[in-house]
Amino acid sequence: MIHPTAIIDAKAEISDSVTVGPYVVIGPDVKIGPDTIIEPHVVIRGPTTIGARNHIYQFSTVGEATPDLKYHDEPTELLIGDDNIIRENVTIHRGTVQDRGVTQLGDHNLIMAYVHVGHDSVVGNNTILVNNTALAGHVVVGDWAILSGYTLVHQFCKIGAHSFSGMGTAIGKDVPAFVTVAGSPAEAKTINSEGLRRRGFSSHTVAELRRAYKIIYRQGLTLDNAVQRLEGMVKETPELQMLVDSLINSERGIVR
Repeated sequence: MIHPTAIIDAKAEISDSVTVGPYVVIGPDVKIGPDTIIEPHVVIRGPTTIGARNHIYQFSTVGEATPDLKYHDEPTELLIGDDNIIRENVTIHRGTVQDRGVTQLGDHNLIMAYVHVGHDSVVGNNTILVNNTALAGHVVVGDWAILSGYTLVHQFCKIGAHSFSGMGTAIGKDVPAFVTVAGSPAEAKTINSEGLRRRGFSSHTVAELRRAYKIIYRQGLTLDNAVQRLEGMVKETPELQMLVDSLINSERGIVR
């Protein structure tokens, strides 16, 4: 299962069912779980832990040290969960001691070609990062978010769960849960209705999320006043709590 041209450090821990292609380089302190496939010419540096059934395509660099000039070879980590697809030429860097010290990718994510995941970023579950999307350091991406091709995300931004960005979007502030943004700089456009329907959200919930969007973006309210209005709607539509939380937890301010 390991090609004879692969170079694997003796301190790496690789499950017996892992497939390692030609000219792969795996460094020390790398752990790879069962049934993971590593295609040719992938470079994996440690400390990095990769779970089960991941598929990493050719020429990707996973777990490399960050180019952040504050980083001086401190022992930081990359953690990758299960069932992720990491396509060609993806770069994912380890964390820094100035933040969490860990970059993290959850489960069931599709990371498409040429995507960059910067140091200390956290990507949740079931996300899609389309070709050439770039996450600067310290970015948080919520579950089920989709970032279309060439989306750029500024450091420390939070991308809410179930949100969506159009192609070429430049995000410099937080994106609330469920919201679709587009443009450079990013502007809020609507609720991600189509994505929510595909995931089984009821017509009632989608309608209430549309109503919530208008409260935030169309009625001239301050964010605090909008949150107060939304909190009164949560009892009837519990899904709104996720939206409220993303507004309350915003530190950079939200995309408007």
